[in-house]
Amino acid sequence: MGEARASTERRATQTGIRAWWAHARTSLFWMPAIAFLLRLAYILAAHTYRFKPDENDFSFGYEMGRIGRAIALGRGFADPFGPPTGPTAWEPPLYPYLIASVFRLSGIYTYASAFVLLALNSLFSALTSIPIFLIARKSFGERVAVWSAWAWVLLPTVMYWCVRWVWETSLAALLLAVIFWLVLELEELDGASAWIAFGLLWGIAALTNTSLVSFLPPSAFWVWYRRRKQGRKSLGGLALAALFFWAAIAPWLVRNHQVFGTWVFIRSNFGAELRMGNGPGADGTWMFYLHPTQNQLSLRQYAQMGEMAYVRERKRQAVDFIRASYGRFAWLSVKRFVYYWAGRPRSSERAIWIDNSVFLASSVLAFWGLARALGRRKPASWLFFWLLVSYPAIYYFVYPHSRYRHPIEPEMAILVAYVISEAESRGALRGRENST
Repeated sequence: MGEARASTERRATQTGIRAWWAHARTSLFWMPAIAFLLRLAYILAAHTYRFKPDENDFSFGYEMGRIGRAIALGRGFADPFGPPTGPTAWEPPLYPYLIASVFRLSGIYTYASAFVLLALNSLFSALTSIPIFLIARKSFGERVAVWSAWAWVLLPTVMYWCVRWVWETSLAALLLAVIFWLVLELEELDGASAWIAFGLLWGIAALTNTSLVSFLPPSAFWVWYRRRKQGRKSLGGLALAALFFWAAIAPWLVRNHQVFGTWVFIRSNFGAELRMGNGPGADGTWMFYLHPTQNQLSLRQYAQMGEMAYVRERKRQAVDFIRASYGRFAWLSVKRFVYYWAGRPRSSERAIWIDNSVFLASSVLAFWGLARALGRRKPASWLFFWLLVSYPAIYYFVYPHSRYRHPIEPEMAILVAYVISEAESRGALRGRENST
């Protein structure tokens, strides 16, 4: 009697779980809710909010953390390396201001502030599952949408940046995924509101991670081309979007001009970054020892010359190196391409080797999925193509980092789910054919 009752209860439980999953698998509530809870649990279990106090808490937000501290202390958007060096445009503004807001509420470089910021990053990462699902469903169908969105929810590798790094990485991934979804919707939407949202979202993205702007021209062209094939007008909408984009970023551009006496497109440090990837000793990775936080001479030069002059000088050094040997620069760029998609060479520890192998495998599967989507003429395949071509391009000429791939990993996850889904379908079909 007891065994029968236990069996009945197990069946009821299994039925309840199946019923819940039938609803939750496509639920735009359960996906981000579970993702957020898992990320919070990771933060609490691994104590990732306990940043090491070495280098005066620099690993807590790095340059953005330093700028956030300066804002919280009333010095304004300044001091990216710690010492009072004055106003800066080294980083885009939105995330440092978010850090500053948290610092004012929870204390500067406190565990409480770290927890709040990592929780916010986790929220951004969790919410990204929604546009992943919507993009995949529109592009490849519901099965790919479920697989890719739940992979984003559950995989620990996806969680790394949001639970360990106080940086804009997870917010950039969310913004780019929302923009990608909106671009797909704009193919068929009419009315001013969608174009305004397109422009404003691009403005917010540019003020969060300026590298994202490289995808703006391809996304706008894709919308125009797709609508043109349907006989829909787009030029007026694109003009409206451009107006709101420039309106969103204009206050920051004006601020930079007033502070530095020259026009600076959102952030100033490209010349310095170019030099840290190109020069004597360059090997295709980041020459971190040139960074002002690692090199006292560089920091003194930055403080004495001022940010604009320092960046110009660093750019001149990099350009001189490139012009002296275009062949070497080309070879370094090839290496950077490989490192961007396969992982940077690091120590020979087994864990690092496994990490890079997984990193490379995900890139290979994503490109495989893209190739199949192009071959099958999936409607959104060229939009995926232009994203994977345009966004990473700058890093082939500067230097790569595994974090720089994360903003496009939502779209890569969809392509990986698509190619696996295709393989599973072909395997099931062959199985049925063999059985008959």
